[in-house]
Amino acid sequence: MYFPEIKQKAIDLRKQGYSYNYIIKHVPVTKSTLSDWLHNIPFTPNRHTIETIGNARIASGRYKHQVKIESLKKAELQAEKIIGVLSDRDIIMLGLAIYIGEGSKTDCITRIVNSDPKIIKFAIKWFGVSFGVEIAQLKIRLHLYPDSNETECIKYWSDSTKIPTSQFFKSITDRRTNKKKSNNGKLPFGTAHMSVKSFGNKKFGVYLHRLILAMINKVLC
Repeated sequence: MYFPEIKQKAIDLRKQGYSYNYIIKHVPVTKSTLSDWLHNIPFTPNRHTIETIGNARIASGRYKHQVKIESLKKAELQAEKIIGVLSDRDIIMLGLAIYIGEGSKTDCITRIVNSDPKIIKFAIKWFGVSFGVEIAQLKIRLHLYPDSNETECIKYWSDSTKIPTSQFFKSITDRRTNKKKSNNGKLPFGTAHMSVKSFGNKKFGVYLHRLILAMINKVLC
């Protein structure tokens, strides 16, 4: 995940007619990320791109780009047709699948960890639909990195999840010195650790954690 201004800079350069290779030199992201951001952006090569790449390669690239756009649109339409409207049971089962991969299995703490706001937002929906957990019962602690701005990160996650900033614990910053430099900037908003708080109601405490694990066991048996 990257800062919004980084993505916007990439979009602006693409609209100005620059190639992916040019944009990557000015925007520190992978080519796959760039492709994901820009696949729907209309591309008309500018003079710099034409001189650098050549007309033949540009024509080939534009054709491949158009084929990709059409394939993505087809996939989106087919996915919408296949998925349809999610039932409460669909939400329950998908939430269990997410918890299997991203949820806490120990310490009797009901917690989901992820760097993608979409996963955390769905988890909020899942907790509500499946167990009656209200948003006031959810707490988030961010795990950040030295290049992260805690205030901006809390605002980002609060805006994304609609969980008030008052329900955020103090963040933890990973200051290990042996991390690869190539990982710098890949998680500018860190990772959200979202937990359910019981506030004295036993069904949202240890029992909720046990219930979720029991449901998972039933699914996997």
